[in-house]
Amino acid sequence: MPRQELDLLAILERDMSLETATHFTALAAQYLADTRERESAVSTGRSSDEIAERFDEPIPLDAQPLETVVGRLRDDVLPDVNRLYHPRYAGHQVSPPLPAAIWCEPLIGALNQSLAVAEMSPVATVLEHRVVRWMCELAGLGAAAGGTLTSGGTEATFTALLAARAAALPDAWTNGVGTNPPVVVCGEHAHYAVARAVGELGLGLHNAVVVPSRGWRMDTEGLALTLDSLAAQERSVMAVVATAGSTATGSFDELEAIGPLCHERGLWLHVDGAHGASALLSETHRDRLRGLAYARSIAWDPHKMMLLPLSAGVLLMREEKDLATAFAQRAPYLFTGDENARQWDQGPRSFQCSRRADVLKLWVAFQRYGVRMMGALYDHLCALARSMYEQLEAHPQFETMHEPESNILCFRWVGDGSFGDEALDAFNRELRESYNRSGEGWITGTNLAGRRVLRVTLMNPRTTTTDVAEIIDGLARQADVMRAAN
Repeated sequence: MPRQELDLLAILERDMSLETATHFTALAAQYLADTRERESAVSTGRSSDEIAERFDEPIPLDAQPLETVVGRLRDDVLPDVNRLYHPRYAGHQVSPPLPAAIWCEPLIGALNQSLAVAEMSPVATVLEHRVVRWMCELAGLGAAAGGTLTSGGTEATFTALLAARAAALPDAWTNGVGTNPPVVVCGEHAHYAVARAVGELGLGLHNAVVVPSRGWRMDTEGLALTLDSLAAQERSVMAVVATAGSTATGSFDELEAIGPLCHERGLWLHVDGAHGASALLSETHRDRLRGLAYARSIAWDPHKMMLLPLSAGVLLMREEKDLATAFAQRAPYLFTGDENARQWDQGPRSFQCSRRADVLKLWVAFQRYGVRMMGALYDHLCALARSMYEQLEAHPQFETMHEPESNILCFRWVGDGSFGDEALDAFNRELRESYNRSGEGWITGTNLAGRRVLRVTLMNPRTTTTDVAEIIDGLARQADVMRAAN
């Protein structure tokens, strides 16, 4: 064997050792420990251009010592990451992940099982069916239900609407959608994944019919009127999409009214519960999902409110067979036609062929923490949002935009009331950016009712009501600094 190949094998064998693995897990554990320090920076003040200079280098042609690579991670990567486990991180809907699920990631990578067909992943395939079954039971779906893991809510919604298209237009895979395709009806605050799916499915964006909101939820009376109008125009409805936990405000559409309405009219109801379906774990909040069992398909992202590492999405179907009709393809080198294989294989009913065994971290999370503990965590995060809402209501410089229904809250700085709306929009945009650059905390923002507002998503088990108060105080201080500078 040539010398170079011997060296390669030696390096690979050494890198398989526990000693090597410990270098990487030690970095992760140290990161988790460092983020306990409330005085440390939540994120970086450096721009993307500044960070890019650090990595402006040619591609390595030769192997480098492991210590050098680990040192680069420690010195060049970790100092400028977002510290999601810092108690004052309250930004996007990306979780500080459950520790047991974090430590499952190296095992998933080492096993490298592909979930396309059962023979490529004999245990993980069975576990995926089991975990999906558990989640179907939580959602109140019957024995015919099933589903698949996805990369997230966007893929789950796309897959669900593909299945709805197969039901509405059985020959669409072969002949296309024709000149008069059906419409998809959704709420004003539906996730952009809905419009994206409508476009990508060839329906045309003008066939995404939007129902206005009332109190940040889809107006159910408006939905009924919209469906009546479409019926009068003899326009076919492919699906109605309701939202359980909207991105902007965390609001829940009234499934208890929408579900029966769709059922009576024979319409496919898809519920985008990417964020809010985890309320099913909570004794306190699960009532927000009354009517969910009317759904024919449900998107649920464990990497949001179940705090799984990215990525971990799930699509649940009331009738598992609807997934098979969504993907009308043949691949004899993989999908053999054997009845028993088809029962287990996920490839024929999923967009992804090569797919990690992400089910392992979801299964581990259920095993380690259980439904009750994860439900208590959901309750804690929602209670934090309620506490922040009450503190902001009592603060003279801020106004809240809504009462929180989950762990998301929108508000804005209004100061002494002397600013007009446009000036407030600009000020709140700059306030958010300045506060985040300071390292004191990290929040996000959005546009709501035509105005620029501040937004928090409270997803950290370490965050307390004191941390929430410090975020508010930090924003107020930063606003004072900005006004003094002007």
